[in-house]
Amino acid sequence: MPRSAKCRRVCQMPTHCRFSPERPAHREAVELTVEEYEALRLMDYLGLNQEGAAAQMGVARSTVQQVYDTARRRLAQALVEGRRLHISGGDYVLCPR
Repeated sequence: MPRSAKCRRVCQMPTHCRFSPERPAHREAVELTVEEYEALRLMDYLGLNQEGAAAQMGVARSTVQQVYDTARRRLAQALVEGRRLHISGGDYVLCPR
């Protein structure tokens, strides 16, 4: 029986949840989850390493690396293909602070 998924801790919700190129491709938008946004924020924007981001999110380093890799692939897909980007959903809990 597999273990249940552990909720990832998110300390800052995105202030902007939809992004679109000037002339978006007529394709489905790319969906980025809130915890994928948090991994990008912690590692790319704040410059934390995997260990620091994992501690902040309350998960293992391997989990944060998996979330981060998925987020980067989705972000690249939106940029390269000219698709809209939506940030929503996921399996997370907000920090108490």
